Amino acid sequence: MTKSATKKVPTEVGTLAQLVLPLATLVRSDLQAFVLSVGIQALTAMLEAERTELAGPRYEHNPERQATRGGTTRGKLTLGGRQVSVDRPRVVDSKGREIPLGTWREFAARDPMDRRVLEQMTLGVATRKYDRSLEPVPPELETSGTSKSSVSRTFIEITAAKLEEWRTRTLAELEIPAIFIDGIHFAEHVVLVALGVDAMGQKHVLGLWEGATENGAACRAMLADLITRGLDTKRVRLFVIDGSGALRSAIRDTFGKRALVQRCQVHKTRNVESHLPKSKQPAVRTAMRQAYKAAKVETAKRQLENLARSLQTAHPSAAASLREGLDETLTVMSLALPRTLERSFSTTNPIESLNDRLRYVARRVKRWRGGEMILRWTAAGVLEASRGFRRLKGHLSMPVLIAALAERDPCQSGEGVDVYEKVA
Repeated sequence: MTKSATKKVPTEVGTLAQLVLPLATLVRSDLQAFVLSVGIQALTAMLEAERTELAGPRYEHNPERQATRGGTTRGKLTLGGRQVSVDRPRVVDSKGREIPLGTWREFAARDPMDRRVLEQMTLGVATRKYDRSLEPVPPELETSGTSKSSVSRTFIEITAAKLEEWRTRTLAELEIPAIFIDGIHFAEHVVLVALGVDAMGQKHVLGLWEGATENGAACRAMLADLITRGLDTKRVRLFVIDGSGALRSAIRDTFGKRALVQRCQVHKTRNVESHLPKSKQPAVRTAMRQAYKAAKVETAKRQLENLARSLQTAHPSAAASLREGLDETLTVMSLALPRTLERSFSTTNPIESLNDRLRYVARRVKRWRGGEMILRWTAAGVLEASRGFRRLKGHLSMPVLIAALAERDPCQSGEGVDVYEKVA
């Protein structure tokens, strides 16, 4: 046996090991309860230390003291997504008015609980199961705020506040050269969502608007609200939409010659396919995709027009659908952007991904009680989705887009022509 193997362990180390091992065995089965219990004791010590600083040590008379001890009362603290009742020490001044303790005010804030409620609800936890989704607490702690009605009230308060924040948030500080707009249906309502992309390729949900249908009045109201909140109207901007005629007209009426509209190529392909028998759909889909991949806008337009002529006799409705708004499906291609950025702005995929997340968050709602409830749930979904926002694919080429849009400013060019004429 080596000398190192026979070396004796120091007495103090052995004593420490004897103390730690039983402690580990004790807390291993319920570490959460142990940690919470120690935390409550530490908080009690902190509160007592602050009271001593204000009122002096217990049983020690001081005639110059401005505050005295006022016993204790029950109070509530936020802990792990719930509220727990603990004894709160009191301090009063010479007139009997209570002096608030800063330590208590800090720990009693509801923000952590509000965030937990919002997170659990957006993840799909039912209100009646909220309490079960939280970490356990020692049985001696009196808890509250986890009932179905309490959680529902908290969720309503949070989402209503967030919705109001969205409605009043200024857009003046954002440089938004491009906006995706789409509608998402909930029951008999439509929520219009505007997703802006800034000069760095970052995504920003600009706002939410509710209407009975995706009609022109609702679209114009949405755009007017964007302008009221500071969206610059003195620059050419790209709008990417799914092909809604009402939305397209509202954009044109509101922004005039400074609006470039790109209609989603995926939606256009689906619309054309809907007028064709299933046997014809794959070939037409392939032909349209090849046209949209063309290197030049003139080539793409010629290929699509040839396809429309080939469909005219046997499938006139499909041919008409293809010709309708054809130029606007090629708007981005006419800007001569790098290929990756061109693909990003050729479809509504970025906002479709957002809408999918909104549907997922609201999937458990069985009955909608009006548009305000829909907007609140949509706002909750936006908050959840925005956590995972990534910059637009091809974002490093955003200066190319900005320069291309500036070149089409009718005031700077002096031409005074409609920007849509450049596409045609």
